[in-house]
Amino acid sequence: MTTGFNIGNSLTTRAYLNPTREALYDVAANQRFTFAQLDTRANQCCAVLQSLGLRRGDRAALMLHNGHEFIESFFGPAKAGIVLMPLNWRLTADELSFILKDGGARVIIFEAEFAPVVAELRARGTAGSGIEHWICVGQDKPDFSLSYEQALACAHQHGPEEQADEDDNLFIMYTSGTTGSPKGVVHTHKTVFWALLTLCNTAEMHLSDKYLVLLPLFHVGALTPMITAVYKGNALVILRNFDPQKAWSLIESEKINTTLAVPAMLGFMLQVPDFQRFDWSSLRAITSGAAPLPVNTINSYLELGIEIHQVYGMTETCGPACLIGPDDARHKIGSTGKSFFHTQVRIADTAGNELPRGEAGEVQVRAPHNMKEYWQRPEATAETIVDGWLHTGDVAVMDAEGFVTIQDRIKDMIISGGENVYPAEVENVLLSHPGIADAAVIGQDSAKWGESPLAVIVRKDESLTEAQVLEHCNGKLARFKQPRAAVFIEQIPRNPSGKVLKRILRQQYPGPARE
Repeated sequence: MTTGFNIGNSLTTRAYLNPTREALYDVAANQRFTFAQLDTRANQCCAVLQSLGLRRGDRAALMLHNGHEFIESFFGPAKAGIVLMPLNWRLTADELSFILKDGGARVIIFEAEFAPVVAELRARGTAGSGIEHWICVGQDKPDFSLSYEQALACAHQHGPEEQADEDDNLFIMYTSGTTGSPKGVVHTHKTVFWALLTLCNTAEMHLSDKYLVLLPLFHVGALTPMITAVYKGNALVILRNFDPQKAWSLIESEKINTTLAVPAMLGFMLQVPDFQRFDWSSLRAITSGAAPLPVNTINSYLELGIEIHQVYGMTETCGPACLIGPDDARHKIGSTGKSFFHTQVRIADTAGNELPRGEAGEVQVRAPHNMKEYWQRPEATAETIVDGWLHTGDVAVMDAEGFVTIQDRIKDMIISGGENVYPAEVENVLLSHPGIADAAVIGQDSAKWGESPLAVIVRKDESLTEAQVLEHCNGKLARFKQPRAAVFIEQIPRNPSGKVLKRILRQQYPGPARE
């Protein structure tokens, strides 16, 4: 018996209300699905996992590109209370192994393209993961795996008998931590439901909208809007991987109304040769998130008649925190707007006291869509959520009207191409090199990626070269986390407590980054 809202069943309800309405155009597969068709396949996916012994509360990992299989594998199991773990497929085997073991995933649904790294994980046995069943999407599946399509074809089409409750966990999304170890952000059916409500009541969304998914669905910046589109009854158009020219082409051919892109993507779209030949008259606005957007980029799009609505949020808030809407996008350029509808945002000092308007401090968020916890990390959870306020680690100013402008980051996180890079994680890899005595990682401005990591190294071995430092990181970190360059220094500046003074390093090595 269920109580409250079940996110998986939002697809069921939409399929009941609008069975023949187009729900999804999977561009790479060149397939279109109605809500009824998508719901049926989601039910079959759920049935497959249940036939393998998964029950309410068990975890299933998804290592998939954007496509209909990801959406089916998310909504179907969610109905039965199976907890999803979307994986960043850019990660290495070591990084994935940590996440899979920490989250306790029993099943992984993976794409054939990722078979080599999955095979490496399987070869490690229990040291690599606790995965019991391997399900492959696509051709050329490994012998040890089940075929996704064949499994679905043999499964029944009705929904699960046992249903998730609103307080059950829905997904665990791993985000790198300042300690260097990824932390699993846990969201429940209830926290995600509140994220849907606040998006629907703040962002400009129409029932007949077509939404273009550009970001990978393992990011909350793509996952939450995707779930909201299904809840709202919007048609989704999904790109397997971001392609700036294809994005313009789809905006024209599919008459896209809205999308979300990180600043680097918006920059790449402006670099498409002769992009003015495309018709974007259907496009109402583009939302931009993950990092502050340069004002000149906003103005470049305004000259095309396209408003950019900056959004601010994080995985821990299920996406929403602040948004600038169409009423304010032009006269408040550079601001990320006001708090979402069911959201409170304040600027506070280190003691948690709200600061007067105009003073810089930490952004703190109180909302029913804040995360439940960090998976199995009560101390980290208690440090992040204090008296109901989620401490973001970002510095901002709120003006007299309530508009928030992000200024800096308390934490030294680097945002490269929309991906979060935590220096501590990279530093841990660097310090494992026998020729490195000390290391610090900072971000440098990059015209291409927004920021790129720079390794600042104190040699233990004087013969150590930059090429050797960079090669040491290769294969141990996802490519977007790897330093683009390395510099050598006699001593890394630290305060009396030993904390690296990265402000000084950023002054010494202002960039720009090596592309």
